[in-house]
Amino acid sequence: MTYVSANPATDITSKQFPDWNEAQLDRALAQVAAATPAWSALSFAERGAYMRQAAVVLRKNRDQLATLITQEMGKLAKEARGEIEKCAGVCDFYAEKAVEYLADEVLASDAGRSFVAHQPLGTVLAVMPWNFPFWQVFRFAAPALMAGNTGVLKHASNVPECALAIENVFVEAGFPADVFRSLMISAAQVERVIADRRIHATTLTGSCPAGRKVGAASGANLKKSVMELGGSDPFIVLEDADLDLAVSTAVLSRFLNAGQSCIAAKRFILLPGVADAFMARFKAAVEALKPGDPTHESTTLAPMARKDLRDELHEQVMRSIAQGAVAVTGCAPLPGVGAFYAASILDHVKPGMLAYSEELFGPVAIVIRAQDEQDAVHIANDTEFGLGGSVWTRDSARGERIARQMQSGAVFVNGLVKSDPRLPFGGIRTSGYGRELSLLGIREFVNSKTIWVR
Repeated sequence: MTYVSANPATDITSKQFPDWNEAQLDRALAQVAAATPAWSALSFAERGAYMRQAAVVLRKNRDQLATLITQEMGKLAKEARGEIEKCAGVCDFYAEKAVEYLADEVLASDAGRSFVAHQPLGTVLAVMPWNFPFWQVFRFAAPALMAGNTGVLKHASNVPECALAIENVFVEAGFPADVFRSLMISAAQVERVIADRRIHATTLTGSCPAGRKVGAASGANLKKSVMELGGSDPFIVLEDADLDLAVSTAVLSRFLNAGQSCIAAKRFILLPGVADAFMARFKAAVEALKPGDPTHESTTLAPMARKDLRDELHEQVMRSIAQGAVAVTGCAPLPGVGAFYAASILDHVKPGMLAYSEELFGPVAIVIRAQDEQDAVHIANDTEFGLGGSVWTRDSARGERIARQMQSGAVFVNGLVKSDPRLPFGGIRTSGYGRELSLLGIREFVNSKTIWVR
């Protein structure tokens, strides 16, 4: 069986779900295809009423849904509740903004009237990860459905109950049947779904290898795709940074969700005049994190989602240390049950070391010492990734100037890198292509059609 619901804090498996066979998959795709024309024909106001009700259902069932997240992938309960609230927020946002974002755009030409109409493509396949099992889905689903598309979800194999619960949110909200379905299929079946004529576009959030496979299959079938992949976000600390703010945000950004976030700060790039002071405070704050039962409000470090992921992370850490990186704190799995890994810092990471170039997807901070501002920018850009990044300085004009030089999809000056429905989200290079959220996100899966009238 592919789908296994196991608690990473206790090692207890609660449920298993068999993969669908081809007949079950074909039936679901046929049902979604049949539901698509009527859904696309609804007005924005009508679709918006359904989407607002989805937000109501999410908030009403917040604690129950958050518990599923914690049980299946180990997220701290308070973080899981925040994730559900964020999903409700994106539903409300697009229920309000879709009509504005997709309004006809009049353009001057030799016609009596010419304009661009933004119309739905059809059905969008989403291949989604486990680290934010509700948010990753809703940040695609809310704009895609509000644009008039229908959606099908292939979720990660370790969050099957979350996948089914997401489908049920739309059912409970009263959406027409089969506008959104969770497909309980294996990874091996994804390429077959992409090739199906009833699928019109794909979106994936996940690893670079997964993105290459889904992107290649989408391209081979000439279907639009959006890829949100890995990241190794730089966190540049300049000499004039507000250290209290920088350190507190550094801990939150690196260790939120046990460090399992594509936009977590991963490479802490320190200038000479601030490096030692930052490191002293950072080490103390990291060592104060408290691992434990993620359902307890006092716990501040969650387990990783699976033990195999923890083992892979530890192998990266050990290889980096063997190459000369300095273990400041942690850098080891925690004993006992569960997939816990100590909150860790690797200092004096340099080019040629594994930790310098690879994404470490877990609670390990990488510290790189820069010679000066120019070197810091060079280090920030010396990566195959390009998702997010941040700059810390009391001089906002200086921060903006550096932000413009950083090669990534987003840079935050004196702020936590985050996804926000009001702002486009996505990366460049091996962090992917296309954008989610804001106006750009809802326009990814529409046909921007030119209409010329004499």
